[in-house]
Amino acid sequence: MNQAFRLAGDQFRMAAPKLTHKQEVCRLYRSALKLTYSWVVSRDLFLEEAASLRSQFESNRTASPAACARLMEDAYSKLNEYQHPDKYCVPGMPGGSSFMRNPPLPLSVCFPEGVPEDVNQREVNPDWVTKEEGGYASGSGQVVVDFTKKNMT
Repeated sequence: MNQAFRLAGDQFRMAAPKLTHKQEVCRLYRSALKLTYSWVVSRDLFLEEAASLRSQFESNRTASPAACARLMEDAYSKLNEYQHPDKYCVPGMPGGSSFMRNPPLPLSVCFPEGVPEDVNQREVNPDWVTKEEGGYASGSGQVVVDFTKKNMT
């Protein structure tokens, strides 16, 4: 991706929020679960792996702050090491097999004589969440879909 595209995308990205230690651990745990789900096909095997992962996190719950920093660093490196080349995503979300397969028609096409007042005219993002001012992007309500990483910013 060249510099012009990066600059265009940066206009719509929000600054990353400062996370507490608890939030960071929760996100790490969730990322590890999602990564496990990408590698393990059977639901029974996934549940066993998830229980094992949970016990690893629980065993380090009372670690000292210095040990926590080391453990988090090790966990992130392990997470990067085991990244799946084609991670699982829900079919209707960006990167999924049915993403935008049947997008909703514009209301002007449905009602050529004008949109009736009783029709819900809400706009939705690609993940089917109602658009709001100041939503995903900084005040614009626009969403940038990165199909290579299968995510939205």
